[in-house]
Amino acid sequence: MKRNRKAKILATLGPASSSEEIIDKLFVAGCDVFRLNFSHGSIEDHRNNYKYIRSLEKKYDHATCILADLQGPKLRIGTFVQDKIELKKGQSFILDLDSSPGNKDRVNFPHEEIYETMTPNSEILIDDGRIKLQIIKQEKKSLTTEVLNSGIISNNKGVNIPGVVLPISSLTQKDKSDLNKALEMGVDWVALSFIQSAEDINNLKKLVGNKASIMAKIEKPSAVKNIDSIIEASDGLMIARGDLGVEMPAEQIPVIQKNIISRCRDFGKPVVVATQMLESMVSNHTPTRAEASDVANAIYDGTDAVMLSAESAIGLFPEESVTIMNRIIKSVETDSNNFNLEIKNQENSSMNKKISTTDAITSAAYTIAKNAEAKAIVTFSVSGITTMRMSRERAPVLIIGLSPILETARKLQISWGVYSIHAKQDAQNATEMVSIACKALKNKRLAEAGNSIVITAGVPFGSAGSTNLLRIAEIIDDKDLT
Repeated sequence: MKRNRKAKILATLGPASSSEEIIDKLFVAGCDVFRLNFSHGSIEDHRNNYKYIRSLEKKYDHATCILADLQGPKLRIGTFVQDKIELKKGQSFILDLDSSPGNKDRVNFPHEEIYETMTPNSEILIDDGRIKLQIIKQEKKSLTTEVLNSGIISNNKGVNIPGVVLPISSLTQKDKSDLNKALEMGVDWVALSFIQSAEDINNLKKLVGNKASIMAKIEKPSAVKNIDSIIEASDGLMIARGDLGVEMPAEQIPVIQKNIISRCRDFGKPVVVATQMLESMVSNHTPTRAEASDVANAIYDGTDAVMLSAESAIGLFPEESVTIMNRIIKSVETDSNNFNLEIKNQENSSMNKKISTTDAITSAAYTIAKNAEAKAIVTFSVSGITTMRMSRERAPVLIIGLSPILETARKLQISWGVYSIHAKQDAQNATEMVSIACKALKNKRLAEAGNSIVITAGVPFGSAGSTNLLRIAEIIDDKDLT
């Protein structure tokens, strides 16, 4: 299904959207990638949603994309005798390993490995920073703190510890179990939460292999510090501004967002901006003007995709949320005065490294398509890497990701400007390449007789590797090649 926009939309499924009818409506409204959030819901829920999503492929003759988002090592306090307590500024409050329900003086914090890393004066944030504690005494089984602001906390609230590299794996036992089930289903992307370094990604790669692409979620200051190595190790990134905004000053988040988007484009990796994009639509028909501007700014910055979380998972208006996000993206992308994502000259790129053959070919394809007013750029790709590199160029024409591998066609739906097509056959030579490309575009009504297209591919055909072939073709009546 062709979208009249370049940036993509991710929608999270949940209680408000876990039905075949709603999933169909979200897809028609503009959802390009469906997110299964393994922090919530049962495995059976995710399996059913997976089945519903894949059924869309036959109905609409369009590859679908599914992202499994692993929970990661989210730190949480325990429970209270009366479910919640009120803390007063200046009072003492203890976090400990005692599993019994807490009270106004203490609560369980069941993360023993954290205690020895903490030092006096370190801050602990509870419930997305609503409660701030400062450590005044550190022991092996307890942390005595001073409450820095008054407020109420309740059972199982999340904990953030800014500025500290935590001695914990980003992949918990629950994550490993969820990962196995997600891979058994056949998801296209796996997102890893609370990563701190590229090592976290590399550890996940050992478990995933080539079964799915890996997306690193940037939620911690240590991840921001190690951003280049994380981008290089990952297949894509998600800027998860919720926890990141808790652990870092709010005024820094827009700058970090812009910088990460820019670096992902340098590396040719897709990037997703997430969290609270249209938050008010959880309960309202329309977003705030600030939310609309937030989405728009992410599109102006050149993000590949924007994501809906609670808006589509538990909100009252999941379909409307996708529809409005779709409208915002279209509005920005038709702003001819300000919307220009033309990539800077490779020679001036901050990457400062040798340009590959694939980079050279995709850059040339961009220039030719622009100057020759081509209808589309078609990338033949087994792995999808060439298509992602082509997406990096932010070409003004349609980018067709043509792959003989269905799984590749699916994962490419997340990339900016890419219309991915599963080719039923692979090309054996340049003549077949042109024929298959022309047929695909005509069958999808993406081009017509007289249109010129630019085609890239790798020789030998049918194997993943460096793209080294560039061809210009013209689509003609009742024939398959020029």
